[in-house]
Amino acid sequence: MSTVRTQDLLDNFNLTLIAGKDGIHRQITTSDISRPGMEMTGYFKFYPKERLQLIGRTEMAFFLSLTDEEKLDRAVQMCTDVTPGIVVSRGMDIPKELIQAADESGVPILHSPRTTTRVISRLTNYLEAKFAPFTAIHGVLVDIYGVGVLIRGQSGIGKSETALELIKRGHRLVADDSVEIRQEDYDRLIGNSPPLIKHLLEIRGLGIIDVMSLFGAGSVINYKKISMIINLELWDQKKQYDRIGVDVNTLKIMDVEIPETTIPIRPGRNLAVIIEVAAMNFRLKRMGVNAAEEFTDRLSQVIESERK
Repeated sequence: MSTVRTQDLLDNFNLTLIAGKDGIHRQITTSDISRPGMEMTGYFKFYPKERLQLIGRTEMAFFLSLTDEEKLDRAVQMCTDVTPGIVVSRGMDIPKELIQAADESGVPILHSPRTTTRVISRLTNYLEAKFAPFTAIHGVLVDIYGVGVLIRGQSGIGKSETALELIKRGHRLVADDSVEIRQEDYDRLIGNSPPLIKHLLEIRGLGIIDVMSLFGAGSVINYKKISMIINLELWDQKKQYDRIGVDVNTLKIMDVEIPETTIPIRPGRNLAVIIEVAAMNFRLKRMGVNAAEEFTDRLSQVIESERK
């Protein structure tokens, strides 16, 4: 999990620091954002002081209706020693009582010209991405016709060579050898490459190649949602492989189940074409067309007609 500080918000968003500059290195520990409406009335019993506080037009209108003493009291109680910051949206003027309390306590006040809804949406998305569960998996991640395909298999089986052929066929490399994966939301896995090996591909006997330099900027992509997994393994004569495609196997990565297909390797099989077709077939299934189910339905109809 990444460490996020208030300074990161200033660096990544259109925010202006108004007060509390001594606290810009305070750590943000949660993606939850609080709108202190009840706190403006003086009720601080359940005040989530560890969250980023967002003041919109409604909260500010109530705050401005208070007396000067009440304004200062509310501002002091809001600016605690663990509050990472207060964001004021809509470009509204910030009362002097809030600025005074922020400077004294070291709580940064950040000013945004955007609407409250837009600010809370972008900040939440940013923080959830930073705090998302994270892992790393050995494999190659390729974007094939918009489908993020994670190619797995034992070392030396030909994952990178297959990815190279896919790149030559117009698809895009995301990561080779090590894929960093973070879980966004409950059912979404996003894969990317570690910075050290970004856009690089290792081919045994050839060495490290720079995919973007060789094939152009359209041959790479920085991150991609993982939609399916292709597991490569040497052909085992004793093993029964799926020949119809009705059975759906999945692999659990963190909390997400991802469809997994095993492709046996033997001389004469064009892996790049097979994986490309697997991605196309996956897209077709998402559109409601399942060739395997249609075949079994036809077979059932033929069997029923023969019985009659």
